[in-house]
Amino acid sequence: MSENKKSAAIEEMRFRLLIDAVVDYAIYMIDPGGIITSWNSGAKRFKGYEEAEILGEHFSRFYTDEDRAVGMPQRALDTAIREGRFEGEGWRVRKDGTHFWCHVVIDPIYSPDGQLLGFAKITRDLTDRKMAEETLKQSEQQFRLLVQGVTDYAIYMLSPEGRVTNWNPGAQRIKGYAPNEVIGKHFSMFYTPEDREIGEPQRALETAVREGRFENKSWRLRKDGTRFLAHVVVDAIRGETGTLLGFAKITRDVTEAHQAQLALEQTREALFQAQKMQAIGQLSGGIAHDFNNLLTVILGNLEIVRKRVGDDPKVSRLLENATQGALRGVSLTQRMLAFARRQELKTEPVDIPKLVQGITGLLRSSLGPGIRIETQFPDDLEAVLADTNQLELAVLNLATNARDAMPEGGSVVIGAEPRVVLQQSQSTLAAGRYVCLSVTDTGEGMDDATLASATDPFFTTKGLGKGTGLGLSMVHGFIEQLGGRFILKSVKGQGTCAELWLPVAVDGMTAKPLSPRPSMASVPRLSVLVVDDDSLVRTSTSLLLEDLGHRVIGAASGAQALELFDQGEVIDLMITDMAMPKMNGAQLAHAVRVLKPDLPIILATGYAERLEGFAAQLPRLSKPFNQMQLVEIIAQSMK
Repeated sequence: MSENKKSAAIEEMRFRLLIDAVVDYAIYMIDPGGIITSWNSGAKRFKGYEEAEILGEHFSRFYTDEDRAVGMPQRALDTAIREGRFEGEGWRVRKDGTHFWCHVVIDPIYSPDGQLLGFAKITRDLTDRKMAEETLKQSEQQFRLLVQGVTDYAIYMLSPEGRVTNWNPGAQRIKGYAPNEVIGKHFSMFYTPEDREIGEPQRALETAVREGRFENKSWRLRKDGTRFLAHVVVDAIRGETGTLLGFAKITRDVTEAHQAQLALEQTREALFQAQKMQAIGQLSGGIAHDFNNLLTVILGNLEIVRKRVGDDPKVSRLLENATQGALRGVSLTQRMLAFARRQELKTEPVDIPKLVQGITGLLRSSLGPGIRIETQFPDDLEAVLADTNQLELAVLNLATNARDAMPEGGSVVIGAEPRVVLQQSQSTLAAGRYVCLSVTDTGEGMDDATLASATDPFFTTKGLGKGTGLGLSMVHGFIEQLGGRFILKSVKGQGTCAELWLPVAVDGMTAKPLSPRPSMASVPRLSVLVVDDDSLVRTSTSLLLEDLGHRVIGAASGAQALELFDQGEVIDLMITDMAMPKMNGAQLAHAVRVLKPDLPIILATGYAERLEGFAAQLPRLSKPFNQMQLVEIIAQSMK
């Protein structure tokens, strides 16, 4: 053997060893007819055939039945001859019948004189990659179906420049645009003009690029021009090399949740306001009660002193001045009790047009010539259930406030309209018929902060010493106590409207006729038991009764009063304070009624407590009281 042949044989042997050592690729030769002529270790590993089993077989046996049926093996060889190479991917069959996905390269082999000697075939098993691709494809498809199935969120992609590249049904439902109307458009079209003007769309993208994500809540526009509050998330999408591919944008309509939150906050604020007013009302009622006790003592003693000092004009002037000062205190406590809803109301049917007509003269003199007064009442307006004096005072109060809001003059319109509150209404009023009495002015009006505090007790805008701040709170308390509602509406610079919603009087109810006042001498001399834990009030009441000629016995508590009955004390009448410790006036009255069923009992009170049972039927003496009021209620009780 020549050296050249020997060298060529060694080279061929090395090449065969190299080919056989490759296990990741099936490398084998086939003749021009497709018959396998060589077989390496990689081919054995992939396809499962030993070399002895496969040499001499046609390579088409590795193809699936479907591919053989359409002539795929021969077509691959023809392509290799025609184009110099065949390359492709497809399913192949192993010896055990299982399929695997492979990448195939077939190169034709020619002799130096151009004769086709056969084909070199290289096959690589890509089953794992194919399965990964299929899994990814399935995952992408599922994700696409998921995104397309979401209708509560607008989910779409943006290009790096901010143009919409896809559009899910949620985006169409929330924003109103079909995909063909929005794809390719810049996403800033959804922003409000104000936000576009300040560059909010670009800021969102820049933040997402810089920080990876942008998130906020703001108003957006629908196709029809309406606005909705949106919760927006923009995520920057980058490739493996960090290149910005675009943005994923998720938008949710949170308008209803926002409105629900606002409603909850308003409810909480209303609850806080109600609790505050209740607390202030209890405080005001308690102060008024104690203050009424003091005024009872002062006015009672002034009345007795006036009767005993004679006709000295200087002393009379002093007494009159002191009395007027005390009466101012009475007016103040009445307003405090009205706010606290603890005043004693004498309700009766009231004809509103007649009531306003009756105080028109007083209104004109109070408001002055610069204020024009108008009335607007329908002809068939029903009577309301109210306390006439308190309603007159409320109208005067509101009209006076209107005058103070119009220093340069203006007009006040007093009107009324029938209203109906249905059972399913969200109003705090009970279902039924009402009359809305309104007092409207053309004055300065109030801003939101002033309007919110207008009915608070002691709040005033009239300056130090020019108002008690109890006018509107008194009206509010009076109307609420009647079962109605007080509504104050105002806009700064556009005037104020105060509405009094009053319940319609029950059909057939008529006002009680006034009884003639008894004279001082119409009641015989009595033995009167006065029960009060306040010694000053007890003494003052006793002095007024003794001045009338009655015999008075005092007791500082309910228990002390009952001891007097046990001792056989002769008593014709008992006057007891309502608010006393341990045993209040109602409890004492009940105990005394068991002992003396026919004994007349009068309850004296600094405010109108809610009573039940027989105590609610007893005559009541409101503090502070004067001697004539004592005479009247004693006469009423002794009938």
